[in-house]
Amino acid sequence: MTDLIQKVARELASAKNVIALTGAGISVESGIPPFRGKGGIWEKYDPMEFAHIDAFMKDPEKVWKVLIKDMKELVDTAEPNDGHLGLARLEEKGILKTVITQNVDGLHQKAGNTDVIEFHGNFAWQQCMTCDKRVETRMVSMSQIPPRCECGGILRPECIFFGEMIPANHLLRSREVASRCDIMLVVGTSAIVQPASFMPVISKQSGATVIEINPEKTPLTEDISD
Repeated sequence: MTDLIQKVARELASAKNVIALTGAGISVESGIPPFRGKGGIWEKYDPMEFAHIDAFMKDPEKVWKVLIKDMKELVDTAEPNDGHLGLARLEEKGILKTVITQNVDGLHQKAGNTDVIEFHGNFAWQQCMTCDKRVETRMVSMSQIPPRCECGGILRPECIFFGEMIPANHLLRSREVASRCDIMLVVGTSAIVQPASFMPVISKQSGATVIEINPEKTPLTEDISD
């Protein structure tokens, strides 16, 4: 294992363009549970009842009282762990250029990463559905549910609900950086959710080294990861 770590360190030191793809696994140590899998949020809540845009539009109070309230409590108190801080240090050293993440907790930015592409949005911010004003989630008072903007409009998380599309510019830019990197780090993702799981394939096909850091094997392990 020591030899492997040293080899990865040498490759990172000599690389010119490193990017990272991260999933829920990187944030578990920060107290953010994964959405899928054993112990995940979707075991507790039916995503079609609480995380679909139609459900939110029909009854925002219900969604805020249940799912969003719990998520707010998690995100408000979560701090970056060594995984987030390690990626931030790689950026400080000029090694890591971009983080592509499936997470909505905003912990990469909190750790210090500056170029973060968020496939599923960012729960650390809320947006008024009337005037589009943005408010940090930690600043939102829960004295009124659903919380409202100064203009009277309802606030909603800046994350992507089921039934909504990933922003096209995020997808296009992710494909672009994935095709240009010489190393992609894949950290804490099961690599089963598209389109994020296809980014390592793009990198591999473009000649990059794909380094997977996961506790278990994924669909990438045998054929894509180095």
